[in-house]
Amino acid sequence: MTAPVFVVETLRPSDLPGGEYVLDGPEGRHAVSVKRLRPGEDVVLTDGQGHWAQGVVKAAEGKDRLVVMDLASIDEEPPPRPRLTVVQALPKGDRGELAIETMTEVGVDAIVPWAASRCITQWKGERGLKALGKWRATAREAGKQARRVRFPEVADAATTKQVAALLADADFAAVLHESGEQPLATAALPADGDIVLVVGPEGGVAPEELALFAQAGAHPYRLGPSVLRTSTAGTAAAALLLGRTGRWS
Repeated sequence: MTAPVFVVETLRPSDLPGGEYVLDGPEGRHAVSVKRLRPGEDVVLTDGQGHWAQGVVKAAEGKDRLVVMDLASIDEEPPPRPRLTVVQALPKGDRGELAIETMTEVGVDAIVPWAASRCITQWKGERGLKALGKWRATAREAGKQARRVRFPEVADAATTKQVAALLADADFAAVLHESGEQPLATAALPADGDIVLVVGPEGGVAPEELALFAQAGAHPYRLGPSVLRTSTAGTAAAALLLGRTGRWS
């Protein structure tokens, strides 16, 4: 099993004097009181942006202080290619966090919350900022759980016009929709560049949204014979695409 991952704000050689690092605060508490790590166990420290260092627990002090040693070097994981972005329409309740959690686990690189016209949930004012914060916190925690060192970016909520601009710049753009005549499993995918996938709300992508996305070069594709909920469709499609592009090889 790979070593557990803990997040630090920055990870530079100057942050590791003598090859040691003191993990405290919430991360230290999680390491000491929840994971119950002991001297001699391996750990990985990361900034969540691709930089990471592996070390060994030197001591667990109190309830929230872990001393890590043998941090000889800082490595950088290059951004995976092709890059996969999922535009996720806002689901109801906590299904948004479920979508973020599972998409992070399978390896999605970026997630764009989308305020589609048929979304019941709308992010406005303080409520919207709070919901966005939950999505970002979920991506961080799921990234740790999945033992990633490069966590997905969760963008600000996008309008339909902003999504169309994102699709126009993609090397491959697709909308999951039952009107698609071609399965996503047979679509021609790029070996590099950017893949952008749109997942609509429970009420479906509106005709005018489909038309705008088609003008931007994103056509509808079928995922499979069954209809998935918006909170699971992105994860299933991402797994399919990551397997087909060789990123799961």
